[in-house]
Amino acid sequence: MDAFDSLWVAFIATFAGLLGLVIGSFLNVVVYRVPAGKSIVHPPSACPNCGATIRPWDNIPVVSWLVLRGKCRDCKAPISPRYILVELATGVFFAVLGAWYAPSIAASTDYVSPWIAVAVVLQLVAFLYFAAVSVALFLIDIDTHRLPDVLVLPSYVVGIVLFGVVTIILGTWVDILIAIVSAVALGVFYLILALIRPGGMGLGDVKLAGVIGLFLGWIGVGSVVVGAFSAFLLGGLFSIGLMIFRKAGMKAKIPFGPWMLVGAWVGVFFGERIAAAYLAVIGLN
Repeated sequence: MDAFDSLWVAFIATFAGLLGLVIGSFLNVVVYRVPAGKSIVHPPSACPNCGATIRPWDNIPVVSWLVLRGKCRDCKAPISPRYILVELATGVFFAVLGAWYAPSIAASTDYVSPWIAVAVVLQLVAFLYFAAVSVALFLIDIDTHRLPDVLVLPSYVVGIVLFGVVTIILGTWVDILIAIVSAVALGVFYLILALIRPGGMGLGDVKLAGVIGLFLGWIGVGSVVVGAFSAFLLGGLFSIGLMIFRKAGMKAKIPFGPWMLVGAWVGVFFGERIAAAYLAVIGLN
């Protein structure tokens, strides 16, 4: 990687990270209001203790929380550190994705057609969207054991539209076919699990499985397999750990959505390499 490419990576990662901080601030609103059935745009954000509307300069991601020392400007009630943690986590998440796609964006500028760069950027946008939805659903499922349709179902539309435009630009029809087939296959697999063991797997998990299959399928079949397997492996290890340390009983209901999402991102970043390494070990690669 030459100096120009390094600058591209730094610029795109920084821009994506700053965008992530802003999106993270918005996700705090989503996580609180969506499960409650409230609008995410009206009324403006306010202190839950005194009801005072939060001023624009007190709503700057990370900075405002630090300046206010984690307290409401009006009533001095403590503001949960979760707000700043969500902002920081989303910022880092976006920065990593920006750095991940930056070399491809830099390489795309070498082509005569600018549409190649547009196609790569659209793929980055798709996975930034998936990252934002992942953060929101992760927290909502932990808080309420729900995966709201209002967040899950639009993800199908966003993914298909963005990947569809990329397909038209690049002519990668096989890629979008694999993505759609993966969405159906993973959704059906989870549906079977839900039917075999009612209560163990909810319909929200089934719908989310299709979204995960769509986004991971765009990367490759290896990512889908590794992402799905990682969800069960990590979720199982966590459940065993809780039982060992007597934090939960055999019948405790532990939301599986967060582990599906963690597994999905293992598939995004490492799925193809893990799958290739496994196939090489068994002599099929």
